[in-house]
Amino acid sequence: MAGVSWIAVSVSLGFAGLAVLAWCAFKVWLGVRRFGRELERTRRRLEAEHAALRDEVSRMEGTRATQAPRDGVRSS
Repeated sequence: MAGVSWIAVSVSLGFAGLAVLAWCAFKVWLGVRRFGRELERTRRRLEAEHAALRDEVSRMEGTRATQAPRDGVRSS
């Protein structure tokens, strides 16, 4: 009879451990969801500045003067 009680205790502890793991997984899932919303909000906030910077870079690339092959500094 003593062996049966140990089995019941070990099964109960196993279920309790699984419940703790499930709770931790749920908290991680909530954190990831919250983080995703914050990333999306930041992406929307920075979209206008990103577009302006992209336009400025393309404008600078278009106005860059070409150099002869032997002029200027070259990196290896």
